[in-house]
Amino acid sequence: MAGENIKNIAIKRKKRRIGEWIIEKLLFGTAVISVFTTLAILGVLLFEAVGFFGEVSIIDFFTGTQWTPLFKDQQFGILPLIGGTLLVTAIAIGVAIPIGLGSAVFLSEYAPNRIRKTIKPILEILAGIPTVVYGYFALTFVSPILQTIFPELIVFNALSAGLVMGIMIIPMVASLSEDAMMAVPQSFRDGAYALGARKHEVSLGIVIPSALSGIIASFVLAISRAVGETMIVSIAAGSTPRLTLNPLESIQTMTGYISQISLGEVPFGSLEYKTIFSVGLTLFLMTLVINIIGQWIAKRFWRRY
Repeated sequence: MAGENIKNIAIKRKKRRIGEWIIEKLLFGTAVISVFTTLAILGVLLFEAVGFFGEVSIIDFFTGTQWTPLFKDQQFGILPLIGGTLLVTAIAIGVAIPIGLGSAVFLSEYAPNRIRKTIKPILEILAGIPTVVYGYFALTFVSPILQTIFPELIVFNALSAGLVMGIMIIPMVASLSEDAMMAVPQSFRDGAYALGARKHEVSLGIVIPSALSGIIASFVLAISRAVGETMIVSIAAGSTPRLTLNPLESIQTMTGYISQISLGEVPFGSLEYKTIFSVGLTLFLMTLVINIIGQWIAKRFWRRY
């Protein structure tokens, strides 16, 4: 009887080891697929972009202020697209960071558990709304309201697109920042209260600095999300590649241009078609730089509790 039990235990252990081996290989396979997909995307971008830069000077591409690849007098200066992307992103971040961070502080430090469990899911619903809905919301609701404030505002503009994009990424900032604040040990708060600190002093002077690494990570993800957003800017920001700092004007972002050309209006393999990959490669490099800087900053302020 004892020998049979030992045998059964050995069989169970063997099955458990086999199951763990299978799970390990599956997880390894998913990691390999992710890396391979990233490298494949980068390879396609580089291959097509090399063909583009064989016909267009890379210096003119990154320093030119005119972007008219579909006109008879073709100009391939990407600065208007970069400027439009950064303008909309700046507006979005100006909305998302203060509101998102304020929401995170409230949920983490002020809201009772019952209210937190109610508000947080409602806040995260914003992340589940399709971006095309946000785009038409900006075009048909936000822009008319802004026109009552700024009469010179045209229908397609950077301001409404940036404001609505900021609303869209608020849940990302709020949720990740709140998680980082909740990870701060309660002893930090108790020690500050014991020294006579008030609630807002604990929140601003203890909790936020202690959770700064996670908060910065949420900012970086939000910026990357804003830079890569397509539908909102395609619908609400317009398609006028203009190098300007005026948010009341129509602009075009890099993702908006890619979306426009991808509709099939240019011949496959033409120079105009290859601009998709040159712009895509530029966008890839921008997001890569943003993430590298963000990881460096987050690592600099990282703390283990």
